[in-house]
Amino acid sequence: MKRGATGPGFNVSFGAVLATALAIVAPDATAQQVTVTARDGSISLSGEMLGFDGEYFRLQTVHGELTLRLSDVVCDGAACPDPADYVPLLSMSGGDRMAGEILPALIGAFSAGLGLTVSEDQDVDGWRLVTLSDLDGRMFARIRLRGGGTEAGLDDLIAGQSDMLLAGRVLTDDEIAAARAAGLGRLDTAGRVRVLAYDAFIPVAAPGQPVGSIGQAELAQVLSGSITGWAALGGPDIPIRVYLADDGDGQVQGLLNSLLGMAAPSPPNARLGDVTTQAALIAADSGGLGLLPFDRFGENQPLILRDSCGLRSIPRPANVRTGDYPLTAPLYLYRPMRRLSPVGQAFLDWLSGAEAQLTLRRLNLLGADAVPIPLEQQGERLAAAIANAGPEVTLAELQRMVATLAPLVRLTHTFRFQDGSTELEPAARSNVLQLAHSLATGRHAGQRVVFVGFSDGRGPAGANRDLSAARAEEVRREVLAALGDIVPPGVTFEVEAFGEALPMGCDETRWGQRMNRRVELWVSGG
Repeated sequence: MKRGATGPGFNVSFGAVLATALAIVAPDATAQQVTVTARDGSISLSGEMLGFDGEYFRLQTVHGELTLRLSDVVCDGAACPDPADYVPLLSMSGGDRMAGEILPALIGAFSAGLGLTVSEDQDVDGWRLVTLSDLDGRMFARIRLRGGGTEAGLDDLIAGQSDMLLAGRVLTDDEIAAARAAGLGRLDTAGRVRVLAYDAFIPVAAPGQPVGSIGQAELAQVLSGSITGWAALGGPDIPIRVYLADDGDGQVQGLLNSLLGMAAPSPPNARLGDVTTQAALIAADSGGLGLLPFDRFGENQPLILRDSCGLRSIPRPANVRTGDYPLTAPLYLYRPMRRLSPVGQAFLDWLSGAEAQLTLRRLNLLGADAVPIPLEQQGERLAAAIANAGPEVTLAELQRMVATLAPLVRLTHTFRFQDGSTELEPAARSNVLQLAHSLATGRHAGQRVVFVGFSDGRGPAGANRDLSAARAEEVRREVLAALGDIVPPGVTFEVEAFGEALPMGCDETRWGQRMNRRVELWVSGG
């Protein structure tokens, strides 16, 4: 079957490259093989049809993946796309909860907002097929979902079977490199990775357990098997039995790797199971200690998390959104350097809106939108700043900080950096784009937008203040670049820095240093 449309000939640069670098590839006898020919007949090549977005299609050849506009070529083969019959298809795979619960709920809300109906077909090769139709029964779009975990989702992405990866953790350097080698671009750059929602895990014990808190280092030792009894934590002389939720999304693995310094995908002594089942088992086990999602720990007793110098971390919604709680576990969307269909892009854009955020809250998740935290609600951390201020942090500096921040409101968007690097973390890159979108749509019209830098306490206070100012300036530049170097009318960008004056963690620990090296976002009432 030959398909093409009137339009310009082959893109000149692309045609020139083909003419000099590509040989004609004989098609395989498979349903997805097609042959495309420049409209002037000057060059032809064959390959596997990977996808079509209504205007462009992707072709896998022996020379790599190519993206071509259908109107520029004549396509021959059963798999050639026909614009008249085109129904957009968006495929996403990865984490079990994301594919099985979160995305279906979001798709349902997205469809309802467009007046579309949703129907599902039986799984095909593990894929859950969701069809969106109008009131007359005409198909509007199809969406495929598959779980299996972050690693399986990345395999699908690399194999060209999905358009987006649903990940419960940050991808490793090796995984980023593998995706790049497969022609997907840098998945960890701005625009390729975004936070879908924020989740968090908390350590819990059975009701009545006299131990009410646990140090971060102690928790790591429990999970690694170095501490095996409650007596080491100040509790009764009974063994500790560890319970963890099944890690179908990769969240627990990400926490163990990045925050607790554990390389194993799960502790060797842990009992794994469904979240609801685990919560019930812990509640019935006087020696039980679990790591469960902060909204699904049942009747168990949460354990306050302590850092080495006594700073406490409580999983309040604001602390989770800012990443100030150490066991925060964002849920990520990764997408390659590849065009999405208009429907796919519309769904991705919709995820930033109020309706999507409301849907996430109904799922007991925290959205990625910025939420205000007035200064009067931050008394606990201000008290901690005073209690933990080093000898170089003067009363005058603390007074300057309070005077500067008092007229402002903190937003939950917080920007942190890779360990030992000036590069922003994936969640921070997502926040850059979220903030740029909010600014571009007029959400902060008439406001001062202040990037406030903080540092850890290692080194001289003056040098730390300078370093925190440089980081704040870097975030300002990133946001400005995302806006096309144009500050929206009525908005003022400012940079402030207070170095080590407001610690969120203890500098003796890797986690504490990471928490303290941050840039916060504050805005005027406007």
